[in-house]
Amino acid sequence: MYSDYRKQRSGLLLFALALLLLAVLTATAFGHSGRDISEEGAAAIRETVRRSALQCYVVEGVYPPDLQYLRENYGLQVNTEDYLVVYDCFSSNLPPSIRVVVRGS
Repeated sequence: MYSDYRKQRSGLLLFALALLLLAVLTATAFGHSGRDISEEGAAAIRETVRRSALQCYVVEGVYPPDLQYLRENYGLQVNTEDYLVVYDCFSSNLPPSIRVVVRGS
């Protein structure tokens, strides 16, 4: 009888440990997936800004001087609450340097 109680107790302990491990793994997986989504968003914003700048170059023959020009003349919209966009145009005939950083990282 004592042996049955001990088996039952150890079984419950193993079950509790398995649940704890599952909870930790799930929390870790969700943490990584959120980071991946933010990085994918940054890459998408960078590509959108690059394409808008290229469209401006094709239409006007020069790259836009700043992001504000793209917003006003080409309808570019960027999520500036979650992302920081650094647009550096060295010369009007050279492609700009575009960096997008996830805020808070």
